[in-house]
Amino acid sequence: MLRTRRPRSTWEPTESSWINLHSSVQVIYRGGMTSPIDAARRPRRDALENRAGILAAAHVALAHDPRASVDAIARQAGLSRRALYGHFDDRDALVRELVAQGAARFNAVAASIDDADARVALARLAAALWNEAAHVQVLAAIALDEAHLEETATALAPLRRAVVHIVRDGQDADVLRTDVAAPTLARLVEETARTVITRIDASSPAARDLAVRAVLSIAGLSWRQADALLHEHPEIVATPEAASA
Repeated sequence: MLRTRRPRSTWEPTESSWINLHSSVQVIYRGGMTSPIDAARRPRRDALENRAGILAAAHVALAHDPRASVDAIARQAGLSRRALYGHFDDRDALVRELVAQGAARFNAVAASIDDADARVALARLAAALWNEAAHVQVLAAIALDEAHLEETATALAPLRRAVVHIVRDGQDADVLRTDVAAPTLARLVEETARTVITRIDASSPAARDLAVRAVLSIAGLSWRQADALLHEHPEIVATPEAASA
């Protein structure tokens, strides 16, 4: 029996057929199927949101208790311990990221202070850091934990250098106390600010003003001098909303 060979098709895809195919695929995706690109992006977005939620929960937990456990942080975040470990290898890794985030914010604040008068610069720095009160409180709490003293000191090195520079300029201009060396006075300023930040309710209307006055006092200004300085520069202790209005 002879077999009849079918003629070979000579059809080739035209530009319009490719367009139609592309349109059909788009219709399928729009009809309910998920684009592979969207499917790949969604878990990544969810993971970033979970990570941010863990960090926010850690802020709350550690501000209340510097030695808060992974379980306590996970409960605060509304996640399981296992889910938390999916984002951070251990508690130290989580704390290191908190330190890095807080230090980056503080160092940026310090770099933005450029007042020629050291008294104004010191007051403005204290007020600006107070505006980051939530982060300051967490970092101050972590710094009290001896296990993280070294990494906290390293992360905050730019801020500490800025404070020493301001203090030294103030001593050279004879507007800040000179009975102690600049590095020592800078550390006293830091410890005073940390004490005020950790002991005073950040939501108190007078908290920012008190923090600034405490820093100016340890730097050598009398309460009358501090009052006159802040009267001359009222924007320093104004709320961020009022200052930008």
